[in-house]
Amino acid sequence: MAAKVALLFFTFGLAFLATVSADPDLLQDVCVANFNSGVKVNGFTCKENITADDFFFAGLAKPGLTNNTFGSLVTAANVQKIPGLNTLGVSMARIDYAPGGLNPPHTHPRATEMVFVLEGQLDVGFITTANVLISKTIKAGETFAFPKGLVHFQKNNGQVPAAVIAAFNSQLAGTQTIAATLFAAQPPVPDNVLTKAFQVGAKEVQKIKSRFAPKK
Repeated sequence: MAAKVALLFFTFGLAFLATVSADPDLLQDVCVANFNSGVKVNGFTCKENITADDFFFAGLAKPGLTNNTFGSLVTAANVQKIPGLNTLGVSMARIDYAPGGLNPPHTHPRATEMVFVLEGQLDVGFITTANVLISKTIKAGETFAFPKGLVHFQKNNGQVPAAVIAAFNSQLAGTQTIAATLFAAQPPVPDNVLTKAFQVGAKEVQKIKSRFAPKK
């Protein structure tokens, strides 16, 4: 019962996020994204013929596979999966974590994020621009918010899988994972930038870059 009540409040929170969207306001009822248009705009142009399927996505119903390096998987439900979200200023995601799994430090440049824990327990946190860590352990039925643009993470330190539903006040929040952004960018960030920034040698930088290199 408590979990159902918490989910209800989370739904209201999602509706509230939509009212304070980080995206521009819509100027019509709907503007379903036309991915085939060659016109470049801030968002997507509108397609003419729309159906209910443009507003539907079943991808959050099942757990994602977490047998990867970080032991976590993000399943997005944004405008790229639900074209009807174009101009509506809201999106969601499901994040699954294996025991010990990590959603590594990252940012969403276009949105605030709010997570609702479906199962398990997570250690979560974000870092302010004053370099202060704000962190907490959250469990099933609880929520936590990550302010727009701030570096944040979630870690499953438990012995069982965990999962959350995340809400964003943008149709496409964008994600920059800190390590991958710096060490896997193409063209690559110069080694002399990274050695000075992290106060390490060139060999250490090359070793880290090799870990993020595409598997052949």
